[in-house]
Amino acid sequence: MAAVTRSPFVAFRRLLQSCRQQFRPQTFRPHRTGQPVAFRCDRNLQIFSCRMLHAAVVNRGPIVQFKLSDIGEGITEVTVKEWYVKEGDKVSQFDSICEVQSDKASVTITSRYDGVIKKLYYDTDTTAIVGKPLVDIETESSSEVIQEEDVVETPAMAREEHTHQEIKGHKTQATPAVRRLAMENNIKLSEVVGTGKDGRILKEDILNFLAKQTGAILPPTPFQEIQTPPQAPAAAVPVAAAAGPVRTKVAVKPPPTTPKPVFTGKDVTEPLKGFQKVMVKTMTAALKIPHFGYCDEVDLSRLVALRSELKPIADSRGVKLSYMPFFIKAASLGLLHFPILNASVDEGCQNITYKASHNIGLAMDTGQGLLVPNVKNVQFLSVFEIAQELNRLQTLGASGQLGTADLTGGTFTLSNIGSIGGTYAKPVILPPEVAIGALGKIQVLPRFDVGGQVVPAHIMKVSWSADHRIIDGATMCRFSNLWREYLENPASMVLDLK
Repeated sequence: MAAVTRSPFVAFRRLLQSCRQQFRPQTFRPHRTGQPVAFRCDRNLQIFSCRMLHAAVVNRGPIVQFKLSDIGEGITEVTVKEWYVKEGDKVSQFDSICEVQSDKASVTITSRYDGVIKKLYYDTDTTAIVGKPLVDIETESSSEVIQEEDVVETPAMAREEHTHQEIKGHKTQATPAVRRLAMENNIKLSEVVGTGKDGRILKEDILNFLAKQTGAILPPTPFQEIQTPPQAPAAAVPVAAAAGPVRTKVAVKPPPTTPKPVFTGKDVTEPLKGFQKVMVKTMTAALKIPHFGYCDEVDLSRLVALRSELKPIADSRGVKLSYMPFFIKAASLGLLHFPILNASVDEGCQNITYKASHNIGLAMDTGQGLLVPNVKNVQFLSVFEIAQELNRLQTLGASGQLGTADLTGGTFTLSNIGSIGGTYAKPVILPPEVAIGALGKIQVLPRFDVGGQVVPAHIMKVSWSADHRIIDGATMCRFSNLWREYLENPASMVLDLK
């Protein structure tokens, strides 16, 4: 009997010895001569003792203030749109912490530590300051802790922090060599579209992104079919799909519905935030530019017929083909003849910079306000490739995921105001650009043909604005005539396509 009761007492004594530093017992002394009933230690007690011992030896690391790093473009403050964590939540590296909205784009901030959230410094819809603490994280002892002063103090350190940020919904995956290349060129990985497996960013993606940003000339890339991932149930795959590669169709979300107005009977004052603030800044700068306006109409009857023929082909490739790719391509062909419209002037209006790339912007109405993403290097893209890029930008714009790279670097802008309504407009130039066009809705109106007969025609009004400091009316008129000729006779574009 004594041999049977000895084991529980030995286990209990070992437990006390291992926990002595935690509990520091003063006078307790196990007595081994008592009755077995007095110190009964069954299986449940042993399990509880082991669990208590495990909890006692877990060591926590220091509490680190995770600061909001520099997200570029001179942005000093952002609005916290949504928290993905709360105090007490456990996070790992690259877990999403919150979504913030700057003047340029919505960005998701991810954790760089393993640990527990101890404090949130901002509420939703409040302004967070770049370089100030965003959250406190109690790090685990095994996680690598970076000193507080190493975060957002110098541009080099800010670039390192960029690897822990992402555009909403897109993780950044890259090898250390690719990350180093991005850091050396001050490129945020969150703004680069990865073409590797599972969206991994490759060296070629960094080089292509750098070339687009600097206006370098890139050779056109061949068209690649978009493969859909294999479906789990083989029986559910149609026979036609199994015959060849299946191209995915980009699902463009409908624009958000406008909420019904609520009458409160009180005046409400709120600060300007996000894209409203940048609109105030941009339009204030635009007021300094003397605008020259020019209007015309375009007969799109032949283009309407051509698009109706090409639309099924584009649909079979998973791309929605609108009229906008033709408008953009025609503008790029016109800019080759009138490069001054694809230029910019310095603030003192002493120097003109002629842009090598045709980064043509498209004014887009979104739930966040008016955004102007741009299609890079249009001069090297086909109409179909422009349509692909527009599908991507429209999808990101509808979901509020447009990145800084998509919203910056524009050299010329078209505003498709006709998609909402209206014919003529007076577009406002977006500095530092020098020209912009507004496209009205397409109307079927009576017109005379060459034989003098009244025929229905698809007519679109166009309104141009140019910086009259460097662009005269004759230049704007000639450009508009060439652009109109390309669209009224779309076959003529084939002669100038590269």
